[in-house]
Amino acid sequence: MIRRRIKRISTSVPTMDGAGVHLRRAFANNETELFDPFLLLDDFRSDNPAHYQKGFPWHPHRGIETITYVLKGDVEHGDSLGNKGDISDGDVQWMTAGSGIIHQEMPKGDQQGRMDGFQLWANLPAAHKMMPPRYRDITAAQIPTVKLDGGVEIKVVCGRVGEIAGPVTDVMIEPEYLDVRVPAHGTFHHPTPSGHTVFAYIFAGEGRFEEDDSVPIGDHTLVLFEDGEQIQVVAAEQELRFLLISGKPLGEPIAWGGPIVMNTQEELQLAFDELRDGNFIKHS
Repeated sequence: MIRRRIKRISTSVPTMDGAGVHLRRAFANNETELFDPFLLLDDFRSDNPAHYQKGFPWHPHRGIETITYVLKGDVEHGDSLGNKGDISDGDVQWMTAGSGIIHQEMPKGDQQGRMDGFQLWANLPAAHKMMPPRYRDITAAQIPTVKLDGGVEIKVVCGRVGEIAGPVTDVMIEPEYLDVRVPAHGTFHHPTPSGHTVFAYIFAGEGRFEEDDSVPIGDHTLVLFEDGEQIQVVAAEQELRFLLISGKPLGEPIAWGGPIVMNTQEELQLAFDELRDGNFIKHS
């Protein structure tokens, strides 16, 4: 197999979003070609409730999917279709906004005030941007953990590791979403579809993501890989933990306005006109 080499290494940048949520942004709308079909990755880990409790009050989405993965704490959510719920430690919410939804996400943290998690935005292809919205709330118990030789453990949210498939299926961009733990000095090999965008985001420990003698990289670091068929990762002195995410590029034009992502400026303007006129929601 052709091993993927590193295309770019970057560090997530502190920023604020929502009603005043402090987070770190790994990539966003100025890098859509590099990360196609993905649009944005936010790291909202914090031990300070003042950094996240103002949350993300009611706001619209159209044309995208948002994937929220909670490591610690609770996030309450509700939407314009009457759905409501709570995602907690180890849970995932995979929301397809499709033709349009208005929702809110309010982080609550745990009893120690910790709120750890990530939100990824994935683009929808033009042919499916106006599909009916849908929610998939996946509990931690529904996410299989695969244990490999050498002590590597992988939580499979979406995609496949060996014969084990994740609970999220029927997604247009053929994504893979893995939470990978590699023990100190351990090695992880994983096949990746040729032609797909592949990146890793490290959130614990340090590791080498290319050659064994490369410089180890750690927390808050994003690694974007070149094309190939396999990645190799070697943990350094401590356990390494990272998200490994991949998807099939769409190669389509992007018109992005805040929480709405379409293909043309005309479609984007129509969405905001409908939001203003009260006919944004197409399915109930």
